[in-house]
Amino acid sequence: MNIDLIWKSIFIVIGGTLLLRIAGRKSISQMTLAQTVIMIGIGSLLIQPLAGESIWTTLAVGMMLVITLVIIEYAQVKSDRFEKFITGNSKILIEDGNIHEENLKKLRFTVDQLEMKLRQQGVTSFDSIKWATLEPNGQVGYELKRDSQPATKQDIYLLQQDIQHVLKLLNPSITTMAPSHDQQKQDIFTEVAKNQHKIEPPSHLQ
Repeated sequence: MNIDLIWKSIFIVIGGTLLLRIAGRKSISQMTLAQTVIMIGIGSLLIQPLAGESIWTTLAVGMMLVITLVIIEYAQVKSDRFEKFITGNSKILIEDGNIHEENLKKLRFTVDQLEMKLRQQGVTSFDSIKWATLEPNGQVGYELKRDSQPATKQDIYLLQQDIQHVLKLLNPSITTMAPSHDQQKQDIFTEVAKNQHKIEPPSHLQ
């Protein structure tokens, strides 16, 4: 086996990983058009050294692609117009349970595709949706109507307070107890923030 191919392959993996790390860690479904184009370009470019092209030239061109992407993303932060030009706007698909057929046609988005996206998010009926939009990354965002929204902890807490108030009016001798707050636990998200484990996992799984 050609030793030259082995070290080139290893160097390509390391160099490509560093380039993509600089470019960002979004998944394909979350990428903008510019990010997708550049990622495809980097992927196609990285294989060139194995076909005889210079590995240094390849990595230099890859770095220029990443720099271009960073400049584009920085420009999007600074300019709303540029962001709209590069990323595009969200489009309304459903309003108060009614489908916007014109927007579906413009986006070449079928009702079956819309239903699939909503089913994956646990939505069972168009009638329960106040707003649904197609985001620039291809995901469908939605807001349920008020009577279809699940109860939050705050809703339940307020209901408990109302019940306790009514019981107090009916029988003043009843003593209402203040809700006890659960002791704060360090979950897997606070472990990321604090960069430490509350309970250390086995060493072979770290």
